[in-house]
Amino acid sequence: MKKHTEPLLSVRDLNFKFTLRGQVLHALRDISLDVYPGESLAIVGESGSGKSVFVKCLMGLNDLNGYVESGSIEYGGKDLTLLKTDSDWKDIRGSRIAMVLQDPMTSLNPLKTIGWQIEEAVRLHQGLKGAEAKKAVYSILEEVGISEPERRAKQYPHEFSGGMRQRVVIAIAMACRPEILICDEPTTALDVTIQAQILGLIRQMQKKYNLTTIYITHDLGVVANVADRIAVMYAGEIVEVGTSDEVFYDPRHPYTWALLSSLPQLGVKGEPLYSIEGTPPNLFHEVKGDAFAPRNPKALKIDYVKRPPMFAVTATHSARTWLIDPRAPKVDPPEHILALRERGKDLVAKAAAEGTALYGASAPEEETGAAASAAVNEENGSAKGVTARG
Repeated sequence: MKKHTEPLLSVRDLNFKFTLRGQVLHALRDISLDVYPGESLAIVGESGSGKSVFVKCLMGLNDLNGYVESGSIEYGGKDLTLLKTDSDWKDIRGSRIAMVLQDPMTSLNPLKTIGWQIEEAVRLHQGLKGAEAKKAVYSILEEVGISEPERRAKQYPHEFSGGMRQRVVIAIAMACRPEILICDEPTTALDVTIQAQILGLIRQMQKKYNLTTIYITHDLGVVANVADRIAVMYAGEIVEVGTSDEVFYDPRHPYTWALLSSLPQLGVKGEPLYSIEGTPPNLFHEVKGDAFAPRNPKALKIDYVKRPPMFAVTATHSARTWLIDPRAPKVDPPEHILALRERGKDLVAKAAAEGTALYGASAPEEETGAAASAAVNEENGSAKGVTARG
């Protein structure tokens, strides 16, 4: 990850709620997060943790029964929480921030040709018309790996495979020339081989256009291979954030321990796979203390009483858990996590001997995430395609 001083986008104390049948659901609770130019940030967590709601706040795409109660989203000299209408958002959506959704068939119009749909983005966001617009469409199709662009542009979405349709969705997003690309579960519906191709394509586009990418995913294998930094979400709040290697090799929050322990690669032959007991809290009700406490076998008494603050572990790593408080008793993480931590220490020592850095901004850009994926790859092959759900 490149070294940055000023964030590209800064979220502070964001609280977002929905009104549903006379009740209020507190979907996002005091979210604070910085996104830096050119980085790949992955947001992970089980279903219902608030990942998609959070990124939709960045584009004003949440349902009409949702609203920002407090907080700010600073981007491009504006507070995005103050934008209310589609007209207010027109200079942000697509032009500055674009999104790739997990199911391309819900993103593409089945009644319009592929070329028409890409050309629409070209006209709106690049200002091109006629022959110039068509030429741009063919160029973008080639960029995303679709051969014979003139013929393919005349075809409809149902004539493409799942992987090809996802390439088209990426092409539409790139036709907008955004600064930030949000990828919401971009490989969920694809097989492992196609997943790798799509992730490679996104990385290629990121490098070529100096994009900042935000990945939303359950797949920790995807995270290990693409992310510079990871933010772990649970029950509408960020419970841990750090570099990819820090979160994989030195996780501090018990929920992060549980997610990593759920990896099939870390299972022991003949023994049941690890699963997280219980269910997330009901966000229609006030959450007291640490939201993960009822599911955490190592919870402290204070976890049920008082919500922990964010504790800094390093300059790039922090976690919302009382276990980091100097007054807390020593609690060892699960065996799987201890094994990952030892593996991390070995890699740190190796990196030091080679004169490189494992953690943080000084690590070579091409190595970011590679070390994190190494440990989970060792047990049973590649981590790509692994899904860890709570």
